[in-house]
Amino acid sequence: MRLAAEADPRGFLGQMPDGAVLDEVQRLPVLLSYIQGIVDKTGRAGLFLLTGSHQPKLHEAISQSLAGRTAMLTLWPFSLPELRHYKRTWGPFDLIVQGCYPRLHEEKLEPRRFYNNYLQTYVERDVRALIQLRDLTQFQRFLTLLAGRVGQLVNFSSLSSDVGVSSTTIKNWVSVLKASYVVFELPPFFENIRKRVIKSPKIYFTDPGLAAFLLGIHTEEQASRDPLRGGLYENLVIADIIKGALNKGIRPEVYFFRDSHGNEVDLLIREKGAITPVEIKSAATFSTEFVKGLERFGALDLKHVAAGTVLYNGEQRFAVRGVGVFNPLLVEDIWETLTSPQNRSSDHA
Repeated sequence: MRLAAEADPRGFLGQMPDGAVLDEVQRLPVLLSYIQGIVDKTGRAGLFLLTGSHQPKLHEAISQSLAGRTAMLTLWPFSLPELRHYKRTWGPFDLIVQGCYPRLHEEKLEPRRFYNNYLQTYVERDVRALIQLRDLTQFQRFLTLLAGRVGQLVNFSSLSSDVGVSSTTIKNWVSVLKASYVVFELPPFFENIRKRVIKSPKIYFTDPGLAAFLLGIHTEEQASRDPLRGGLYENLVIADIIKGALNKGIRPEVYFFRDSHGNEVDLLIREKGAITPVEIKSAATFSTEFVKGLERFGALDLKHVAAGTVLYNGEQRFAVRGVGVFNPLLVEDIWETLTSPQNRSSDHA
């Protein structure tokens, strides 16, 4: 198929009067200029769905030939609303171990075997195509160490020392993981705040199942008892919030906050001019301690800040001192629930 498309792009596309799905299209960018001609001639929208796993190359190819003619959608692994098509209710630690990749659920695959194969093919195909990888063992060790730092500030010097490569190499490797949607960074929020704040990003995995696999966590019970359960739970929830926005074509403005005194808020969502602070706890029992970080952030005298939300692993939904408290896995859509006008009704002027 690829050889045919390369040899005769016009003839190849001419066989598809009603359009087509073209996967890994960045590998044959010559097609895009011919698609541009078809789009301009027919004036029909949605004829072609162009997909690719390597985002920088895909973006570069599309921006050169199809600027202004495309709608870009970023598709992460399944969100919770999508996963409910396979099982109506999910426990967080079951989901952390299972992960959210479509094939896992569609074909009922065993997660441990799936992630082992995924890791091997990803490293062999994508990583080696992007960087000159001399020592595969070092890179795999780096991935495992990164999984152990889920929800923590990125410290390139520490990772460099632990892996045995330079900080520059670590930065390059993180960039590759971000480009291929294995990890994402949550940037710090420090706009208009006079106090000294932390300016390093936090690191999370796009799919919590891969992080759990790298850490040797293979059962729901293991996940619920592991010292990193809080970070993995936070990863699961933040990733699903972001998916909720991306699946609606929204590029979310999300941050975390931490100052030099240790005051912290796990997640800040800026949507429609309002900032919603969110605290994320893996505990099934609510404590009033959970709202203290939100109250301290609310006292910073920023405009249009909601009282905020605590997301926890309990079953009850209620409000404490104006702060909404609920289980993120028990609502239909976490993004919509957090950004709804009702949730932001307790704004400080």
